[in-house]
Amino acid sequence: MSEEVKETAPQTEAKEETIAEAETMQEANEAEKEETAGKKKHFGKKDKEIEALKEEIAKLQEELATSKNAYFKAYADTENLKKRLQSEAANTRKYRIQSFATEVLPVLDNLERALAVKSDDANVVNYAKGFEMIYQQLIAILKQEGVEEIEALNQPFDANYHNALMQEAKEGVESGMVIEVLQKGYMLKDRVLRAALVKVSE
Repeated sequence: MSEEVKETAPQTEAKEETIAEAETMQEANEAEKEETAGKKKHFGKKDKEIEALKEEIAKLQEELATSKNAYFKAYADTENLKKRLQSEAANTRKYRIQSFATEVLPVLDNLERALAVKSDDANVVNYAKGFEMIYQQLIAILKQEGVEEIEALNQPFDANYHNALMQEAKEGVESGMVIEVLQKGYMLKDRVLRAALVKVSE
C-alpha cells in the first residue's frame, strides 16, 4: 500500500504541476487578452483621432480650394475692370473734342456760305478775307484734334459716311456715285462726327 501511495504521490505532483501550468497559461492568456483589449482600445481611440484629423484636413483643403477660386475670380474681375477703365479713359482722351466739334460744325457751314457769296464791294471783299483767315485757322485747329472732312464728291455712295437726300440721273456717271455734296460730313479720327448730305446718281 505504501508503494501505491508512493506511486500516487508523483502522479499527484505531476497533476498539480499540470494544473499549475494550466492555471499559469490561463493567467497568461487572460493577461494577453487584457493587453490585446487594451491595445485595441488604445488603437481604436487613435483610429478615431486619425479619422477626425483626416476629416479636418479634407474640410480645410475644400475651404482652401474655395478660397483660391474666389481669389482668382476676384483677380480676374479686377483685371477686367482695370482694362475696361483704361479703354474708357483712352476713348475719353481720343474723342474728348467730339462734343465741341459737333457744336462747331454749323459755324463752319455758315462761314463757308458767307465765303461763297461774291461781291465787288471793297469792304465786303476785306471782310471776306478776314472770314477766310478765321475759317482756315478753325479748320487747322480741328485737323490737329483729328477732325477731317469726309471725301464725298465723285466717290461711290457709302451709307456709313453719306446720307443720300436725293437721286438724279446724270449722263456719263455710273449709278450710285455722289454727284453733289449738299452739306459736308466730318470724321473724328475713326468715328463719324457727321455724315455728308449728298445727291447720288441713279
